[in-house]
Amino acid sequence: MELVIFLITAVVAIAGAVAMLLSPNAIHSAIFLLINFVAISVLYVLLYAPFLFVIQLIVYAGAIIVLFLFVVMLLGAERAEDTRERFAWQRPLGVSLAAILLGLLGYLALRNPSAGAAVADQHFAAPERIAEALFTTYLLPFEITAFLLLAAIVGVVVLHMAGGARTRN
Repeated sequence: MELVIFLITAVVAIAGAVAMLLSPNAIHSAIFLLINFVAISVLYVLLYAPFLFVIQLIVYAGAIIVLFLFVVMLLGAERAEDTRERFAWQRPLGVSLAAILLGLLGYLALRNPSAGAAVADQHFAAPERIAEALFTTYLLPFEITAFLLLAAIVGVVVLHMAGGARTRN
């Protein structure tokens, strides 16, 4: 049964990604990206990784999509497009993909946890094990990534300050 759920979720994820790429409307693309992120989170549930499931939903499906939609609406990109619907397939596809994902999530939430295939170690993605690996085995890559992100933030602030000073002159 898990193979069937995996195959359905994989098809939904791929269809959402392809529809996102083919959609001429930026808001529709963001919604298809949201469907793709939710499908990926269902795959994490199938891998017995509840922490990654929650992080995928909160960070990507929540924060990143809200950021994308905010930027699109702030720039007014949705108003610059043609109001005619060029691809009539987008709305039914989006609704059907979302319905399939909700059905799969509902099934996974209601099923008996012992009915699934046995995994050698079901706690391999527990937050404690992730933290232990992150701060022991992968401490140096973690710190390098943190330094690169800090450098990027400082660079954005410097570029913003330089651009603001140029517009005042």
